[in-house]
Amino acid sequence: MRRIALPSHAVGFAIGLPLILAIGGLEAFRPMGLSLPALTGGLLTLDTMIRVGLFTIVLVGLNLLMGYAGQVSLGQAAFYGMGAFFSAILTVRGHALGIPAAVTARWWWPWLVMFSGALLVGLAAYGIGRPILRLRGHYLAMATLSLGIVVYILLRENLGLPHLNLTGGFDGIQGIPRLRVGGITLWPAWRYYFLVWLFAFGAIALGLHVVRSRVGRALRAIHGSELAAESIGVAVPHYKAQVFALSAALAALAGSLYAHFQTTVIPATFGFGPSLELVVMSAVGGMASIWGAPFGALTILLVQEVLRTQLHRVIPNAQGEFEAIAFGAILVLIMLFLPEGLTAGGLRWLRSHPRLRPGSR
Repeated sequence: MRRIALPSHAVGFAIGLPLILAIGGLEAFRPMGLSLPALTGGLLTLDTMIRVGLFTIVLVGLNLLMGYAGQVSLGQAAFYGMGAFFSAILTVRGHALGIPAAVTARWWWPWLVMFSGALLVGLAAYGIGRPILRLRGHYLAMATLSLGIVVYILLRENLGLPHLNLTGGFDGIQGIPRLRVGGITLWPAWRYYFLVWLFAFGAIALGLHVVRSRVGRALRAIHGSELAAESIGVAVPHYKAQVFALSAALAALAGSLYAHFQTTVIPATFGFGPSLELVVMSAVGGMASIWGAPFGALTILLVQEVLRTQLHRVIPNAQGEFEAIAFGAILVLIMLFLPEGLTAGGLRWLRSHPRLRPGSR
């Protein structure tokens, strides 16, 4: 009997959801004393998996922007930081803006701030994107890089309002409250893990819906040729600004979740280096793949952990520059042999080996 092939997105959810639930259950209940670090030799922790979920939310938007619409962005960490500081300021230093303590103490206030921040950042990105997305290639890369630098400087310099000390300058903001639902605090970490991955799978579902919709077809047409897309009636500036706004809103949402997870935010976390790291994650997982987002994030975080803990065994007294060299070499190898990323490249490799296909004999 011939097997019915499931859509790739259905397979992704069928495998990903039980796996994420199993990891969370393992950390929550610790059956027979087992834990994720114990099973992975300390390589993988719940903290790492939470960060993978956060980066997945950001990368879904970045993949839509770069992989499907073909628009380069080297400042995505700026939107991530805007969401984080928006939540931090309005939950910790709301009194400086005249917000009563009775309001900021309510359990629903951080949630309202989080979703409002994502919406406002998305609207701001739409307004910014209309002019800068007229640029192409290196000019667009430079424009988004400049945008990221401007946001970083504003965060570092207290938004130009030093007397209010809204962002805390170089020191950032500490004491950000944990998220709550009524009287239930979403902590310890395993509770927050489930929350983050709920948003991560929601972002993946949204990304898949966009890709399969008329908007997704328009984005692919723009990526192929903007002139050809315009000739068939695609509103190129509108669609480019839309996907730029969506990617910014997702990044801001992830930034708010990061702020309540870390309880401390500093401007250095959202500079050019983190933006470049996001692009690398996107490339490794596969820019033109929504499911490449979690794979890219997990791969890079694991590589960083291995380099941080094991490189000194190969090179004694190794410092950060050696880690950067090794990291770059690994990235070059991946791009040479799997230029489509781990997800699409791995599927292509499976298709080239008929015996490994499901249902093959």
